[in-house]
Amino acid sequence: MFIIGELINGMYKDIGEAIKKKDKAPIQKYALEQLKAGADALDVNCGPVSRQPVSDIQWLVQTIQEVTNKPLVLDSSKPEVIESGLKVIKNKAIINSTTADVEKLNILVPLAKQYQAGLIGLTISAKGIPQNKDQRLELAATIVSYCSEQGFSPENLYLDPIVLPVNVAQAQMRDILESIHEFKIISEPSPKTVVGLSNVSQGSCLRSLINRTFLTMAVAFGLDAAIIDPQDKELMDALITSELILNKQIYCDSYLEAYRKK
Repeated sequence: MFIIGELINGMYKDIGEAIKKKDKAPIQKYALEQLKAGADALDVNCGPVSRQPVSDIQWLVQTIQEVTNKPLVLDSSKPEVIESGLKVIKNKAIINSTTADVEKLNILVPLAKQYQAGLIGLTISAKGIPQNKDQRLELAATIVSYCSEQGFSPENLYLDPIVLPVNVAQAQMRDILESIHEFKIISEPSPKTVVGLSNVSQGSCLRSLINRTFLTMAVAFGLDAAIIDPQDKELMDALITSELILNKQIYCDSYLEAYRKK
């Protein structure tokens, strides 16, 4: 499982304050703590507090790169912010994210090719959030087809089925999970799959329990990557154990410790 740490986001109060004050310490602290907890990459989002996201994203990227060379996932709905961040990334980048709308694909797929970056494709369009598996598959096929036509390999594409809060969209949960499996047969080579996990528990009381239960089920349906809080130890333990049960890890009595030492 490719784990993307979600905590460097201006929507969180301390990160937002750090961006405003250009205080590197909290940013670097969160970066290192997430990596130590098991993150393979870090999501980077200026959030709503940023008044100058084009320059703020560069400051965030450069601040993080002072302490790690791990991949960074540039998270913004504004292509100009994404491009600004790509200009200063030294190592692997992933763009988060495009939709299935041609207007977005026309901008972000060429950027991903130019900077040899991965790309997250949300199965959503200007028409709104898909309401069933068939709609998700149709949007996913649109994204994959466009990328293939432009010479962008599906191997570098992460499809997101759009996880909705279980407290308002309970009837869609199975469709979302089944979409993860069926995205794999859209093309050869197959695209990867990713979810923004915290969405599933938004507005619920037992957030950690809901998150880890959904994640273990998604792993069984073939999930490749997830944007999560890696410092949630119970969540990480459940993830590691689910991969063990699916024979993706070698069993030993201290398998949790062994996984974390990898």
